[in-house]
Amino acid sequence: MSDAVVTAVRGPVLDLRVEGALPAINDGVEIPGPAGTVVAEVQAHLDARHVRAIALQSTQGVARGSVARIPGGPLSVPVGEAVLGRLLNVLGATGDNGPALPADAPRAPIHRAAPPLAAQSAQTKVFSTGIKVLDLLAPLAQGGKSAMFGGAGVGKTVLVMELIRAMVSGYDGISVFAGVGERSREGHEMLNEMRDSGVLDQTVLVYGQMNEPPGARWRVPLTALSIAEHFRDVEAKNVLLLMDNVFRFVQAGSEVSGLLGRMPSRVGYQPTLETEVADLQERIASVGQASVTAIEAVYVPADDFTDPAVAAISAHVDSTVVLSRALASEGIYPAIDPISTTSVLLDPGVVGVEHASVAGRLREVIEHYQELRDVIALLGVEELGREERLLVGRARRLQRFLTQPFFVASAYTGMEGRSVPIAETVKGCKAILDGACDDWDEGSLYMIGTLDEARSREEARRAKGKAA
Repeated sequence: MSDAVVTAVRGPVLDLRVEGALPAINDGVEIPGPAGTVVAEVQAHLDARHVRAIALQSTQGVARGSVARIPGGPLSVPVGEAVLGRLLNVLGATGDNGPALPADAPRAPIHRAAPPLAAQSAQTKVFSTGIKVLDLLAPLAQGGKSAMFGGAGVGKTVLVMELIRAMVSGYDGISVFAGVGERSREGHEMLNEMRDSGVLDQTVLVYGQMNEPPGARWRVPLTALSIAEHFRDVEAKNVLLLMDNVFRFVQAGSEVSGLLGRMPSRVGYQPTLETEVADLQERIASVGQASVTAIEAVYVPADDFTDPAVAAISAHVDSTVVLSRALASEGIYPAIDPISTTSVLLDPGVVGVEHASVAGRLREVIEHYQELRDVIALLGVEELGREERLLVGRARRLQRFLTQPFFVASAYTGMEGRSVPIAETVKGCKAILDGACDDWDEGSLYMIGTLDEARSREEARRAKGKAA
């Protein structure tokens, strides 16, 4: 441990004169103040005796001449069983009004090298979510990364919570949620909804709020990753890591870069953009028998998929899930766009020939239906030829079959949730594509699990019709 003295304070940027050897980049700094200890991180060596640090908390009360401690090494946060069911901030302090974490809880540094390639598991296993549209069109890889593009109000939070439930119930795993630049309202809502739906006990929530300094928002994903890595490496448990929103991680890095006086790069982003994203993403991997599987929400500025931040994140993901506001407005939930949603795992060698074939046929049918929608809106479906009317009917039935009630939303929908095995999803879609349901009412396929359930509903509807 070495001592230092604060020589300048410019908002969250601190300059310090160090007595002795300079600390390494990303080492932690502690500055005791009237409102408590302010924690910062070394980001630059100015000369042989001075360093520049970025604060992860408000610097109110810190003045020139304040004495700082440099413990040595990066910041560390509590990990392990003690943090399950808790809401933490970037430094690992609790924010849920619960009891304090035990003093003997294990701790782990937030900065860590990615696992070496030789140690990573090369086997590609599909992470079965029980959500039909995801399992069919964008299968997720255990130990892989999936990006979820979607705006507000399209069912993103409910989808995230259902994925957490799938991990807890089906994989004996842990879920870690990183809220990057979240509103406090969103944090409270998610905490209460998880508590009500019974998934909180196997979940850790890590938040960096919008009103916190950029350094805090920048490091929240690393805190969540350290917690996830502990469960993977030490306790050999599968971990589902959910990050909302990775774009705000990039934004926070851009703010930090500007505060440190670095020359901006393309579109004003930080020159270290690709490195920062890679350092985060490459730590997400399978090691041994356990894996960290990441599902990341990504905001797309002005719907521009060529934006440097979006392109940098997209380069690391296996699956791309696009949430559609148009589908949400039609009551199609989950509102996942079947055309734009893709996955590198949708390959006959991974999911099987039949699964890949059914997914391809389904995309063709729904895409053709979308091309015909303008004609139908102007002239009506009666003006289409027989083949096209048949195709439109199948596309609409497929859209409704890919909806399903979620367990975590049962209190609002009044319907019990459904989890559907991948084989049943493929079987049901194949039957609809082959015309087995052409004379069924579309409503029989809406918000159900397997096709057998839809068949029972259709038979009950027909029996009721005959009785009437």
